[in-house]
Amino acid sequence: MKLGEIYQLAVDLGKRYDIRGDELERLLRDELEKYERMSEDEKEFFDVQKLEHPFSDTRILVGDPDAEVRTILCGIDMETPEILLADRLRQKGHNIDLVLAHHPEGIAAAGLYEVMGVQADMLEKAGVPINVGEGIMTTRIGEVERRYMPMNHQRAVDAARLLDIPFMCVHSPADNLVQHYLENLLKEASYSTLDDLIQVLLEVPEYRQAQMLKAGPKIIVGNRKRRAGRVFIKMTGGTAGSEKAYEKLAQAGVGTFICMHMPDKHRSLAKEHHLNVIVAGHMASDSLGMNLFLDELEKRGISIIPCSGLIRVSRVKDHELH
Repeated sequence: MKLGEIYQLAVDLGKRYDIRGDELERLLRDELEKYERMSEDEKEFFDVQKLEHPFSDTRILVGDPDAEVRTILCGIDMETPEILLADRLRQKGHNIDLVLAHHPEGIAAAGLYEVMGVQADMLEKAGVPINVGEGIMTTRIGEVERRYMPMNHQRAVDAARLLDIPFMCVHSPADNLVQHYLENLLKEASYSTLDDLIQVLLEVPEYRQAQMLKAGPKIIVGNRKRRAGRVFIKMTGGTAGSEKAYEKLAQAGVGTFICMHMPDKHRSLAKEHHLNVIVAGHMASDSLGMNLFLDELEKRGISIIPCSGLIRVSRVKDHELH
């Protein structure tokens, strides 16, 4: 496959499994209208890829889109040390054509806040009015934008450029895949208590392997005997959402919140509003999302070398994405 084809596949899968459905087309039309109203000076700084898809945290960071890719070094956090690792592996005879990260780097990290709007739609799906969801997310999106502003976004990108190693990141599309996968898993599962939910998660190979590494699913609010009630899964949307979301979810009838990770302040607020919380595991959840994408590459003849926290599980022989 060519690098550009890999990127387009990530975008296409991200859009296919995005919970917003037809709303995506409206968002893209809005971006186009915004772009067409801009002056030529303003257009110079506009990220034109936003006219094609809403995943600002997914980009080709270094490399020619027409470059052929046969082998990928892939991990969750691919930064300067991993770029050097790729170069060292090349020296040892491994033909690595692409370094693929899950977490965004470069322009994709700087634009992470732009993908967070989907969380309002996730809240609406759980029963929170969309106006409330958009209202509470506006403040949180601003916080994340400001937090990322002083970061050295281009550090790993510069390393890849200097070593002439193609570099790409796939964030929200992979997160959309794990969101879809877990929603379907719970839809088909039988559970009553938090312990039942933990056992359902442990049926997933990535979570089972993470459990053996002491990084698997864990209840951080509630206990194993508590009844789960209605479950809200939060695996996509860039990063942690608004602190005000827990009260709104409890009011909407949600009983249990399942996520990749949760800051202590968020945990306290969830507890205050009597929400059970299960942290499924950060690296395990990210690995699940990336694996569902990597399987699609493997089907097309791409070889995958996992590193940097990626728990590689191939489902190519088991089943297709549904």
